[in-house]
Amino acid sequence: MQDLIRQMLVQLGEDPDREGLRKTPERVDESLRFLTNGYQRDLQKEINGAVFESDNREMVLVKNIDFYSMCEHHMLPFFGRAHVAYLPKGKILGLSKLARVVDVFSRRLQVQENLTTQIGTCLQELLQPEGVAVVMKAQHLCMMMRGVEKQNSETVTSEMIGAFRDQASTRMEFLSLIRD
Repeated sequence: MQDLIRQMLVQLGEDPDREGLRKTPERVDESLRFLTNGYQRDLQKEINGAVFESDNREMVLVKNIDFYSMCEHHMLPFFGRAHVAYLPKGKILGLSKLARVVDVFSRRLQVQENLTTQIGTCLQELLQPEGVAVVMKAQHLCMMMRGVEKQNSETVTSEMIGAFRDQASTRMEFLSLIRD
């Protein structure tokens, strides 16, 4: 990848041999591999057996999970906060694992709409709860730095599965709990 980055610098009109850019191909290579490490992460290893039996049937919510991702259209960052909830049906997940699920899927080239759905689907398949809800709020540098250049725009996406889709009272409880 470093050769490609070097070629890109040349195409941009830069001298990849100048002092400030000599190590840029190496740094960009390392940076991109880190920012997209979700491709290499094994979800089962991330969960690490932290699924437990439980009689709890009340909502479990972890909100304000910071996430960082890369727009697959422009390869520019988008970042924000995820709010993830589920209604247990015999199984609960270690709380930190909800954040790990968000990280695994966000550390890929993505669009926010698909990212939100992937997190919800993963939790539904893993826990088979009564329902799952995911709301993600993000700022997209592809909208802020280029194109329409709208610095204060925020994109909000949601995925409602099961009881969160079918029961208005459950959905409203969730939405009221994540309200800033």
